[in-house]
Amino acid sequence: MEAFVNWLNGIIWSQGLIYLCLGAGLFYSLATRFMQVRHIKDMVKLMFDGKSSEAGVSSFQALSMALSGRVGTGNIAGVATAIAYGGPGAVFWMWLIAFLGAGSGFVEATLGQVYKTKQDGQFRGGPAYYIEKGLKLKWYAVLFAIVTVFATGMLLPGVQANSIAAGMENAFGIHPAITGIFLVAVLAFIIFGGVKRIANVAQIVVPFMALGYILVALIIVILNISQLPSVLSLIFSSAFGADAAFGGIIGSAIAWGVKRGIYSNEAGQGTAPHAAAAAEVSHPAKQGLVQAFSVYVDTLFVCTATAFMILFTGMYNVTPEGAPAIVNNLGDVEPGPVYTQQAVESVLPGFGAPFVAIALLFFAFTTIMAYYYMAETNLAYLNRTVKRIWSDYALKIVILGVVFYGSVKSASLAWTLGDIGVGSMAWLNVIAILLLTKPALKVLKDYEDQKKQGKDPVFDPVKLGIKDADFWEKEYKYHDASEPKRKSS
Repeated sequence: MEAFVNWLNGIIWSQGLIYLCLGAGLFYSLATRFMQVRHIKDMVKLMFDGKSSEAGVSSFQALSMALSGRVGTGNIAGVATAIAYGGPGAVFWMWLIAFLGAGSGFVEATLGQVYKTKQDGQFRGGPAYYIEKGLKLKWYAVLFAIVTVFATGMLLPGVQANSIAAGMENAFGIHPAITGIFLVAVLAFIIFGGVKRIANVAQIVVPFMALGYILVALIIVILNISQLPSVLSLIFSSAFGADAAFGGIIGSAIAWGVKRGIYSNEAGQGTAPHAAAAAEVSHPAKQGLVQAFSVYVDTLFVCTATAFMILFTGMYNVTPEGAPAIVNNLGDVEPGPVYTQQAVESVLPGFGAPFVAIALLFFAFTTIMAYYYMAETNLAYLNRTVKRIWSDYALKIVILGVVFYGSVKSASLAWTLGDIGVGSMAWLNVIAILLLTKPALKVLKDYEDQKKQGKDPVFDPVKLGIKDADFWEKEYKYHDASEPKRKSS
């Protein structure tokens, strides 16, 4: 079984997917004239601009939901794994995929908003919706929805649960089964409360956990500030094969940096558009810009915090696959949260293991919440014409079972299954958004034109010649008028 899973993962995560993601990010950066730089001010402002409604969540809640999916075990264990197999240079490639990926992130989130629908009183949207409406390829949309339900409902939650359980066992000696039972109980309370409860939990927990984690990383960096020039030099020289020790593994640095970067920030993967579509905004580009910023938060802030803690303290090994160890500072230790735990412990004795375990608990648990929402949204897409109420309950039971099972199974298999889920979605989504480039760029230009005229941009798909944006074309004005009293989030 494990041999087959590894073989399948090797096919999905071939060089083709790496080049596809890098190429799409570069293309959208050029096509949007590097909107991820030009519109940084708007990105920050728009985070706090929207209001929630009966059908939708606020921009900040949607950002928090998307970040809860982006900021997870990949930010702690994933960064450690990238360094372990790709060397310090992998960190540069994670940065690059985040910078370029912000372009892809903008496009997919904007498309999620353009083609969203109001279904059962709630906004729903995502790749399945924009593939069917924008590309007129229903079979492709159904395929994406099925793959996503399988990936986010069955494959990916196990990775997060596994990291939580490993961290709690290492820090507090808590048996993984006990952790699994606790996770199942809390998750059940949240997911049975619906999307509003998920959004409310995310908007409180996500900012708190990210800021706390970055603060500890800053303390470690400040206490070791003299090493900043050498660490930065090591990252850049290793990334381009100029470092004597890591010069021979530039291919591994690129592959692992891009793979773990995509796994962590999810740019182009097709996950963030689900949360983006739920936002109550007047123009799709607004939420597209907010979601582009979330890619920065995930990788340039949180992943960098992990990388700096590990590299500044020297608490890492580098053992490329199929090759002897280049660096062995920790002995026979499996790459993962323990790197970060040892890094914090070396500077703040007695604090490292508990801190990382609790950070993982928050990071990974909110990601599991986000995965459930994505799976539920795609299940709702599949159930639009035929109401299968039993399937909603089945999804809840399955994801709860997967979370418990993931808490007690081996880490290597969990990560491989997670990679298969991420890779499958990325292949399908990146191809789809490339085919939908024209409407996405029209939306950005319309937003910029209205801003130049001093207006608060409002979206009109008919004026832009964008078809099948049903909500905006037929319901938006009525929807807006029917909800005159919107409550702030």
